[in-house]
Amino acid sequence: MGEHEPGDEFGPEEGVPAPGPVPADWNPRGPRVRRDPVAAYDELRERCPVARGAGGAWTLFSHAEVVAAALDHETFANAVSRHLQVPNGLDGPAHTAFRAVVERFFTPQRTAALGPVVRRTAEELVADLPVPGAVDAVALGARFAVRAQLAWLGWDPGLEEELLRWTAEHRAATRSRRPERTAAAARRFDALVRSQTAPRRAAGAHAPDDVTTELLRERVEGRPLTEEEVVSVLRNWTGGDLGSMALCAGVVLAHLADHPQRQERLRRGVPDRELGQVLDEILRLDDPFVQNRRVTTRPVTAGGRELAAGERVFLNWTAANRDPRVFGEPGDFDPVGHAPYNLVWGIGKHVCPGRPLATLELRELTRAVLAATTALVPDPRRLREREVPPGGGYAAVPLLLR
Repeated sequence: MGEHEPGDEFGPEEGVPAPGPVPADWNPRGPRVRRDPVAAYDELRERCPVARGAGGAWTLFSHAEVVAAALDHETFANAVSRHLQVPNGLDGPAHTAFRAVVERFFTPQRTAALGPVVRRTAEELVADLPVPGAVDAVALGARFAVRAQLAWLGWDPGLEEELLRWTAEHRAATRSRRPERTAAAARRFDALVRSQTAPRRAAGAHAPDDVTTELLRERVEGRPLTEEEVVSVLRNWTGGDLGSMALCAGVVLAHLADHPQRQERLRRGVPDRELGQVLDEILRLDDPFVQNRRVTTRPVTAGGRELAAGERVFLNWTAANRDPRVFGEPGDFDPVGHAPYNLVWGIGKHVCPGRPLATLELRELTRAVLAATTALVPDPRRLREREVPPGGGYAAVPLLLR
């Protein structure tokens, strides 16, 4: 989630209809958005729920329009990238076939079996934190994501520092908005993935019994997956999860530090289901997965605007997840009541297939941090740093552990 390409930002446009024009000082790269992107998206959602940017792409901000587009996968197609993206960059029967393969790795039974491994990973990492002391929640989330993914995939634990360096490199490349930098980061990551698949292919029947080997032996529509398809799946699982978990950890731990009563409620212990709902609600309030891309396959009307076939479209999850027509006031906290409308993990046939694993990881990291401390509070000596659009959430969340 949260893909974005340079030059596709929404922005001022002549002739924007009701409910009102884009603010005259609106700049998707400007200081106001960098300072508080959530408030900026809120404002644009109310003034112009469907906006066309200078680069020609459209952005949908309201909950109703985002949901309508996400559910109409025939009109709003996912095949938007020049590169193979399995499964969510595919449409039609191809998406259905590959989605079935991917979902086999995230069944309730497999996720439950992975629970002890993820729990141990979180507890071991948190045990090394300085308590009392200071920590950056985003950096903590990134390191935890790397360790958890290495354990799940069966990769060499010695790759931890290399993957952390890559995560930082990829974030810097995304911030730079320079295609050559993002392409270089992607090539480096593909090479890293192939360094794990090649030995397993060479080992044949003697390859280690792990998730990566299992994926190599999967079949789709009766044939083995190609190397490019395997790399695409692993790129999505690893590269996507590393950055996502870091952003989620930053948002969740920042929220709990700011709301000591909610923090205390979780410290007393809650069932998995309740904790999952609380985490989803926290992420809804400050959705780090800003937006996804689509392309129209035929003319369509969205929010009173006429979109032609072949138009580039962004679904802004962050704005939609705070729409007052669905969720009331922006700060209203209702994990159970809001759950049916929460779009953090997407909606429709392209909903995030890795949600069970991501929820497990975030749940276990949160529990480990709370179990090792008596209080989690903002660090008054260091300011939080917002992630730069098109990213969401925070780049840094300094906290004190007590």
